[in-house]
Amino acid sequence: MMKSYTITVNGNVYDVTVEENGSAAPSSNAVPRAAAPAAAPKPAAASGNNASAGNVKIEAGAAGKVFKIESSVGASVKKGDAILVLEIMKMETPVVATCDGTVASINVNVGDMVEAGALLATLNN
Repeated sequence: MMKSYTITVNGNVYDVTVEENGSAAPSSNAVPRAAAPAAAPKPAAASGNNASAGNVKIEAGAAGKVFKIESSVGASVKKGDAILVLEIMKMETPVVATCDGTVASINVNVGDMVEAGALLATLNN
């Protein structure tokens, strides 16, 4: 049996497929999950949903809750800068800019629950 997982490490998203070996006796096979380090504290900026969308999509790598918004619409960001922080499995996981650009929209609010692949923000590069 094959199982697929999405893992985020230091802001990079990896799709992993794991093959489970069959056995007659039931067993507990745990799949380790890597977690990105918590983001450095920055002042939280006020945000809200914005109808204008940029050409670069920033999506959730895993399901979680929006913990903190680190950037704001119109802010200039560099590749690797934290846009927001998700709480995934009780760990703060930064969601980072995938390229240099300007934040065009923030599509979530603090406290929102998001699924893997959900659109969180957009950038213009």
